[in-house]
Amino acid sequence: MHVRDTHWSSAAALAPGGGAMNAAVGNGRADGPRTAPLRVDAQRNLEHVLRAAREVFGELGYGAPMEDVARRARVGVGTVYRRFPSKDVLVRRIAEEETARLTEQARAALGQEDEPWSALSRFLRTSVASGAGRLLPPQVLRVGSAPGSATPAGPGAPAGAAEEARVPQQRVQPGGGELRLVPESAQGAEDSGVGTLLEVVGQLVERARAAGELRADVSVGDVLLVIATAAPSLPDAAQQAAASARLLDILLDGLRSRPA
Repeated sequence: MHVRDTHWSSAAALAPGGGAMNAAVGNGRADGPRTAPLRVDAQRNLEHVLRAAREVFGELGYGAPMEDVARRARVGVGTVYRRFPSKDVLVRRIAEEETARLTEQARAALGQEDEPWSALSRFLRTSVASGAGRLLPPQVLRVGSAPGSATPAGPGAPAGAAEEARVPQQRVQPGGGELRLVPESAQGAEDSGVGTLLEVVGQLVERARAAGELRADVSVGDVLLVIATAAPSLPDAAQQAAASARLLDILLDGLRSRPA
């Protein structure tokens, strides 16, 4: 997995309620609204920076320095900082775009596949093929431990279980510890579109589980880990595609339920 953590909270502070990111998406900057569109050369530089950032972060993780992004974009590092006043703002921009892309892929799978397992596997294959797993937001993949054990909400679950189930959870560890994938904050998750992604992928998971085709202990967090794990970054594109496809076949087989 190539995704590394970053100071996500500072990006949220720079973009309360997603406002800064809305400005970035609409105007190509993260430091406030503009009254005029970018010049052609400035727009071209912005596109080069965003493309370079996706490549660099996809290969090296979100810990890669801005200088690497600037070199890949063939611009000065000052040009990068003029568009994005900190690396956290650039990271948030890239992660939000990838989150939105994953959400649309999940919605397409839900709408175009009648069979629950076909829908889930289609989403996983499409997402891995697009390389989105290497650019998942850090807070989605942050793994922490918590005492005790918990089970996903379902019929007959106690009050409050539905809210707990909104947090993607992993398998219970031996000894009672639980691995959980948790957004840094609910507000941060909503701002970056993570909440919507978890909701839509959750529908894919619940449908496959209800049909008896998905293991009962597989969670939304597990599915997102599959996307991240099955998207290796290799220098040869053909090798990368073959390795991703093979690894995903193995992981999908591990997700399926087995007859008792």
